[in-house]
Amino acid sequence: MDGDIDVPHMPADLPVAVIGAGPVGLAAAAHLLARGERVIVLEAAADVAAHMRDFGHVRLFSPWRYNVDAAARALLDRRGWTAPAPERLPTGQELVDLYLRPLAATPEIAAVLRLGRRVVAISRAGFDKVKSKGRDAAPFVLRIARADCLGEEEVRARAVIDCTGTWSQPNPLGANGLPAVGEATLSARIRYGIPDVLGRERPRYAGKRTLVVGGGHSAANALLDLAQLAREAPGTRLDWAVRASQDIDKAFGGGEADQLAARGALGSGLRRLVDSNVVALHPGLRIASLRADAGKIVVTGEDGTVVDGIDEIVCATGQRPDLAMTRELRLRLDPWLECAEALGPLIDPNLHSCGTVRPHGARELAHPEPGFYVAGVKSYGRAPTFLLATGYEQVRSIAAALTGDWVAAQEVHLDLPQTGVCSATPLAATTAAGAGAGACCGTAPPTEAQCCDPVAKEEAVAAGASCCGATSDKVRVSVKAGAARTAAPSVAASPTTAAWGDTAVAAPPQPASPAGATCRGKTCG
Repeated sequence: MDGDIDVPHMPADLPVAVIGAGPVGLAAAAHLLARGERVIVLEAAADVAAHMRDFGHVRLFSPWRYNVDAAARALLDRRGWTAPAPERLPTGQELVDLYLRPLAATPEIAAVLRLGRRVVAISRAGFDKVKSKGRDAAPFVLRIARADCLGEEEVRARAVIDCTGTWSQPNPLGANGLPAVGEATLSARIRYGIPDVLGRERPRYAGKRTLVVGGGHSAANALLDLAQLAREAPGTRLDWAVRASQDIDKAFGGGEADQLAARGALGSGLRRLVDSNVVALHPGLRIASLRADAGKIVVTGEDGTVVDGIDEIVCATGQRPDLAMTRELRLRLDPWLECAEALGPLIDPNLHSCGTVRPHGARELAHPEPGFYVAGVKSYGRAPTFLLATGYEQVRSIAAALTGDWVAAQEVHLDLPQTGVCSATPLAATTAAGAGAGACCGTAPPTEAQCCDPVAKEEAVAAGASCCGATSDKVRVSVKAGAARTAAPSVAASPTTAAWGDTAVAAPPQPASPAGATCRGKTCG
């Protein structure tokens, strides 16, 4: 089939190796097994879902109906599994106990799951990164460190799906992407991620002054828990630092406009903390250094701003992918997000202030190394706003591609809830091109026909403007930084329908532009 993704031709008895036994990794195994594929799942920890167990105390903002994969459920249903109420919100630990552990215990998954196996490197049998001739037919070789102290071993596979996540690779406090000066020295007083403030880590924060750094959902969770602790434990104080002032409004989210009510409530609760002065806000604090002084932490920003008297720091600045094990593979990565290059335009947080990402699958996730994919949150590289449902759709598409079912690989089986957030200002060219009430890209609320009309869209794109989600296939513009971003040559404009649209077969769809006043939060194109 013209335009099909290359799949290596090698011995059929080799398995597909799935790295990571979290929710997306186990879903990948379920989809492959449903298609009759041989599978091996390699997990570094002694139990499944190690990352999720680390934030097991956190209640997820997506209900159960978004958190259970269809192929995984089919395996569970055969064993008489009782599904939780679809609209109930699980904690991370409940997701593990009520879904992932039962899934791992099904005979089908249990037979292919290998715990205590950390993949440290991946290559091709007999081929380093430089050699080309015959490379695609060579099996993958996965070098594994065993947790049982029996040394190293190797596994050969016909394809590899990396679902290892990014939770164990937190971004540092430094605004420049490097650890702040003094961060390593004071690491014992810095907690990365979401601490269990009201549970096992309560003594660490009760009666203390804690600085939370970050503008996302992890920071919001930490701040709301600390506020509750402050009501219960006298002397507990909380500070919140964000690197850019506009990050504050972004953290507040879409409120009642968010289609995930719990996600909207998270931002609304955070707004109330700020409005009531429960939290001391430090907007625009770009941390440069930390130092200890009289038993306290002194934080200094790049502009010389000083925040002192801090006892503990919670770093909730996101995560980044660990790419070390793929050094001998040929990857094509987005230069700054470190995701697959074709996926970058679809998820770039510099552009997608609305938090809306089009469905994508095997085609966008493919690399020059045929048969290798990254799925789950790691597929987003450094970009935020990943939902489990996205990962499930990714591995469904990948499993179809690996078995030659190109039609299924290119179908869209995903309907994500929108955030209700559109904080970006439309491009000047966009506003000028359509300022009238009837314009496709004007400031007045467009009708569906105006917003999604393909002719009007093509005209606007040809003129270099943004039209309700379509952009030129040459340049993507960051409205915050004012910098032009050149899209990958393989990413071409493609027509889509209203709502989520139909992904084009010939090429990945174009990214959605910041909507702002342009589309009033409507998903078009």
